[in-house]
Amino acid sequence: MLVGLILVGMLTGLTLVAVRDYQRYGDPAYDAEVITYTGITDAEILVDFRVTVPAGGSAVCVLRARDRAGAEVAREQVTVTADPGERQVTTRHRLTTTARPFIGEVMRCRQPA
Repeated sequence: MLVGLILVGMLTGLTLVAVRDYQRYGDPAYDAEVITYTGITDAEILVDFRVTVPAGGSAVCVLRARDRAGAEVAREQVTVTADPGERQVTTRHRLTTTARPFIGEVMRCRQPA
C-alpha cells in the first residue's frame, strides 16, 4: 500500500513538472525558424529568423552561435513583438561572438514572463 502511494505521488510530481515545462518551452503558439545566417566574421554573426506568436503577441527567443567544432560561442535572449493582428515576426539579430561562428540558431521561443 505504501509503495503504491509513493508511486502515485511520484507520477503526480512528474506530471506537474512535464506540464510546467511544456507550458514554458513547448507551447505550439510559439514557433521559430532560422531563415538564414550571414555576416560571419571572427566576432559576430547575423541571424535572420521568423517567429510565430499569438496574434499581436510577443516572444522571448534564445539565439546562439556555435563554432565549427560545435562549441557555443554566443548566446542571447531576444524579445520580438508582432504587429497588431499579425502572428509572425521576421527579424534580424546580430550576435557578438567570442570566436569565429559557423552557424546561428534559434534554440527556443516562449511566452514572455
